[in-house]
Amino acid sequence: MSMAKKLIVILGQTASGKSDLAVKLAKKFNGEVISADSRQVYKGMDIGTGKITKKEMQGVPHHLLDVASPKKRFTVAQYRKLSLKAINKIFKKNKVPIICGGTGFYIQALIDGLLIPEVKPDYALRLKLEKLTTEELFKKLEKLDPRRAKNIDKYNRRRLIRALEIVIKTEKPVPAFRKHPLPYPALLIGIKKNPEELKKLIKKRLLRRLKAGMMEEVKKLHKNGVSWKRLEEFGLEYRWVTRYLQDLQRPGLCKRPALLVLLTGLQKDIEHFAKRQMTWFKRDKRTRWIDDYKKAEILVKNFLF
Repeated sequence: MSMAKKLIVILGQTASGKSDLAVKLAKKFNGEVISADSRQVYKGMDIGTGKITKKEMQGVPHHLLDVASPKKRFTVAQYRKLSLKAINKIFKKNKVPIICGGTGFYIQALIDGLLIPEVKPDYALRLKLEKLTTEELFKKLEKLDPRRAKNIDKYNRRRLIRALEIVIKTEKPVPAFRKHPLPYPALLIGIKKNPEELKKLIKKRLLRRLKAGMMEEVKKLHKNGVSWKRLEEFGLEYRWVTRYLQDLQRPGLCKRPALLVLLTGLQKDIEHFAKRQMTWFKRDKRTRWIDDYKKAEILVKNFLF
C-alpha cells in the first residue's frame, strides 16, 4: 500500500542524541535519514563533527553525508537541492524521510522553501572580507542588510561572508521568503535536555572525540591540502585543534597547559554554540519538544497513521 507523503524532522542541540533517536524511529517506521548538518556534508570530517558510523546506522540508509570536499564551500542552496532529491528517492521506496541535524538554517531552508540565490563564489571579494574580524563582518551586514543580520549567527564567519557576498553581488538584501514550501506535511520533533545534563554530555563527547583521534583527523585534513585558515572556518573543534596544533610548532610551548586551555576553551565554546542553537529552534512554534524516546514514538505514530 502506498503511504501518504509525510516528513519527520529531528532537531536539537549538539550532543543531545539526535542521531540515535533518528535511527530508532527509522527502524520502527521504515524510514531513511537525511543529515541536516553543515559540517557533516564534508568528506574526511568525521570525528570532529560526530558523524554517525556504519555500526551506529544499524543498517538504516543515511543521505547527505560526505557529499562535498572540505576545500570548497557548500551552500545552503546546494543542500536544499540535494535534500529534495534524497526525499523523492526515499518516497519512491515508499519509506519515510527523516531529516536529522542541528543546523537550523538548513532545516528551515528545506522545509519552508526559502528563496536562496545561487550566487557564484567571488573569491577576490571573499579574500577582502576574510581580512575583517567577525565583529566587523557582522556590523557590515547590519548596515547592508539589517533583516538578515537579525537572524544570522553573528559568530559564524562562513555564514557572514556568504551573506555579504550575496548582498554585494546582487546589490539586494538576502531574500528569505517562503516561496516553495514542501508540498507535504512535516512533523518537527525537538530533543530537550536539562542544561546541566547537556554540559556533561558535551564534556563526555569531547573527551571521547579526542581519544578517538580528532587531532590526527585535523592533521590528515591539513596534509591532504586543507589550509589551516580553512580548517579554522569550520569552527568549534576544528578551530581549537587547528590553533593548538599550530601553537605546538612554537618553541618553548608547554604542552600540558596548552592542552588544558584547549579543553576548557572548547568546552565553553560548544556550550555557547548549544545555547545559540536553542535560541534559533525556539523561534519555530511548530516544534514538538520531547525528553524521551517513547514520547517521540507516539508523536510519529499519530502523525503517520
